[in-house]
Amino acid sequence: MRDEQLMAVVTLNKDVVGGDVPIFFAENEEQQSNIATTLAKVLKGMVHDIGNGAYIIVRH
Repeated sequence: MRDEQLMAVVTLNKDVVGGDVPIFFAENEEQQSNIATTLAKVLKGMVHDIGNGAYIIVRH
């Protein structure tokens, strides 16, 4: 069994995300990247760009 876990979402577009994980809204791409990188470090996860204006933080 895998221990992968979705930890957070960082997005520029409030309309493309939802769910029961923490969602962080950024004002621009630079802020989005900074938030995602910081969260990944704190949560010991990896950042993945899912291609719709959102990054997800996943612990593998």
